[in-house]
Amino acid sequence: MAAAEVNGTGLPLPAVEGIGRRRIVAGLVLALLLPVTIEVLVSLLHYRNFAMIMLLQLAVAAAVAAIGGLWPAVVAAVLGSALLNYFSAEPVGSLSIADPSTLFTLVIFLAVACGVALAVGLATRRAQEAAHSGAEAKALSELALRILRSDGSLESFLDKVRVNLGMDAVTLLSTFESPDAAGPGWTGQGWTGQGWRVLASSGVQPPVTHAAADHAAVVDPNYTLLLRGGPLSEQHRRMLAAFGAFVVALRERQQLVKSRQDNVRLAEGNKMRTSILRAVSHDLRTPLAGIKLAVSSLRQEDVTFAPEDERELLATIEDYADRLDHLVDNLLDMSRITADAVNPLLRGLGWHQILPEALRGVPGERIRNELPANLPFIEADAGMLERVVANLVENAVKYAPDSDVVLVAHAGAGIAVDGRPASELRVTDHGRGIAPAGVLELFQPFQRLDDSASSRDGRSGIGLGLAVAKGFTEAMGGTLMAEATPGGGLTMVVTLPLWTGGRP
Repeated sequence: MAAAEVNGTGLPLPAVEGIGRRRIVAGLVLALLLPVTIEVLVSLLHYRNFAMIMLLQLAVAAAVAAIGGLWPAVVAAVLGSALLNYFSAEPVGSLSIADPSTLFTLVIFLAVACGVALAVGLATRRAQEAAHSGAEAKALSELALRILRSDGSLESFLDKVRVNLGMDAVTLLSTFESPDAAGPGWTGQGWTGQGWRVLASSGVQPPVTHAAADHAAVVDPNYTLLLRGGPLSEQHRRMLAAFGAFVVALRERQQLVKSRQDNVRLAEGNKMRTSILRAVSHDLRTPLAGIKLAVSSLRQEDVTFAPEDERELLATIEDYADRLDHLVDNLLDMSRITADAVNPLLRGLGWHQILPEALRGVPGERIRNELPANLPFIEADAGMLERVVANLVENAVKYAPDSDVVLVAHAGAGIAVDGRPASELRVTDHGRGIAPAGVLELFQPFQRLDDSASSRDGRSGIGLGLAVAKGFTEAMGGTLMAEATPGGGLTMVVTLPLWTGGRP
C-alpha cells in the first residue's frame, strides 16, 4: 500500500491511487500458499466434501482480493480450481474430469471466485476513497475552523496549504488594487507578470515567481497561488480549489477587520474632536476670559489700583495661565496616547524623586507625605511619572476639598506587574468617593462625574487628568486602579515594576 499522506491538521489521508506494491506482493504470496494449505489440510483429515472444500477455496479468493486486489485473487481462484480438480474431483489425482457436472461446477466456481475478487477489490477501493474523502472533508473543516479562530495571518495559512499539498513553496500573488494604465505591467487589456505583487509566501525566500512555479492556481481575478514541488493528485487539486476559496474568505476577513478598525478610529477621532471643541468652547475659554479681564483691568489708565489689588490681579493672571497650560498639556498628551506615540525613557527612579515637581502648585498643608525611607527604585520615565502623580493629586484635591491627600508607597511580596516584582504608590483622599458603577468610566477621556467640585472651588477641567495618568502608567509597563477608601473617599493605586538594572 502506498504511504499515507498527512495533512497540515495532523490527519492522515489514505492513498487512493491504487493498492500498493507491498499489498499486491502479499496477495500473490497468499494466493500461492492458502489454496495449497487448504488442500493439504483436507487431505490429511481425509475430508472429501467437494462442495465445502470449494467454498473454502472461494473464501480464500475473497480474502486474497481484499488484501492484494483483483489479480492475486484471480491467481488464487485459478490455482484453487486446479487443486479442486486434481485432489477433490473424480478421478482424484488427475486433471481429467469424469463427470461433466463437476466440470461445470469448477467453471462456475472460477467465474464466481473472479467475480467475488473483482467485487471485493472494487469495494476495498471505494472504501479507501470514502475514507480519503471523509478525511479530506474533516481536514478542510478543521482548517476552516483554525483559520476562523486564528489571527488571520496569510503566512500561517500558506504554511498549512504547503504542508497539506506536500509542496516545497507556496506564494500568494495579487493584482495591483489601483491599476494605472501607464504603470508597469499594464498592457491596456490586462495584467502582465509584472502587474502582480506578493502578498505572502511560505517555504522559500525570495517568493516563487511565475517562471519558477510548477503549478499556478487562479483563485479569482484578483489572486493567484504559485506552487513549487511535486505533482498534484486529483485529491490535492480538489483541496487546492478549497484553499482558494479560503484565501478569498481570509482576505475578505482581513479587509473587514481593517475596515472595522478604521471605523473605530474614525469614531474615536470624531469623539475626540467633538470633546476638544466642547473643551475649547468652555473649559479653555474660561481661563482665557479671566486672563483677559485681569489684563484689561490693569490697562485702564483712569483707574489706579492699590498695590494689594494689583498683586491679586497679577496672581489671577498667573493662576489662569498655569491652568491653561495644564489643560493644553493634557490635550496634547491625550492625543499622543490615542495615536500610540508615547515612547517612555525608562530608568531607575525613587518615588520621592518625582514628588517635588509633581506637587508643585499644590498647597503643602493639603498633602501628607507618608512614604517610607529606603524603598527600592522603580522602572519609570521621570516626566511621565511626574504627570501621573500630579494629575492624581490634583484630582484628589479637587474632589476632596475638606480632607488631606495622603501619599503612601509599598513594595514587597504580593505586589507584581505581569509577574515582575513591583512597587505601588497610593494616593488616598476621604472625599465623597465614587459609586462602583462609575469606576468603569472614571478613566475615560473627557469624563467628569459632575461639576459640583469645580463650581465650589472655582476650578475647571476637561476630564483628561485620569485618562492621561492611566495612559502614561500603562505605557511605562504599570497599572493604575481605583479603590474605595475605608471610611469613604477614593484611593488611586499606581503600580510599576521594580528597576532591575544597575544603580541609577
